[in-house]
Amino acid sequence: MNTDKLTYSFLSLRQKLHRSAMNFLKDEEEANDALQDTFERLWKNGKPETDAEARNKLFAVLKNVCIDKLRRPHTERADDADTSRFEVQPVLPDDSPTLEALLSDGLSEIQKSIFLSVSRDGKEYEEIARETGLTVEAVRMTMSRARRKMRENYKKLNK
Repeated sequence: MNTDKLTYSFLSLRQKLHRSAMNFLKDEEEANDALQDTFERLWKNGKPETDAEARNKLFAVLKNVCIDKLRRPHTERADDADTSRFEVQPVLPDDSPTLEALLSDGLSEIQKSIFLSVSRDGKEYEEIARETGLTVEAVRMTMSRARRKMRENYKKLNK
């Protein structure tokens, strides 16, 4: 496969591909995930021979990736980021229930549940995935988003 053609086409069309993904998904993170999935699929399987073929395959695969993301339930959307190495060991002051409530403000129930299972109960992602019926990747992504939201809440508290 001539990866130079694929890479060059992807980089030159990145903004157009992103706009196209945003039209489908209406979410910045999901659009970025779709772009990454598109490039990865073509990198592994696409084998475009010409620039025109690379362009056509990029848009066709992007459309299919977006449709796949729309068909899947929201809780199963995930990326390949491995956040398992960032285990959170909470060190909370005496008023920990109050601080915990402030930090977890805005988290969905599944995010709270997964966060508590990992941080308090010390469960592994695989175990949580079996219990909830989600994929391991979905559990990782949910945990990552919960941490991100809690960081944002923490920054707001410290302003």
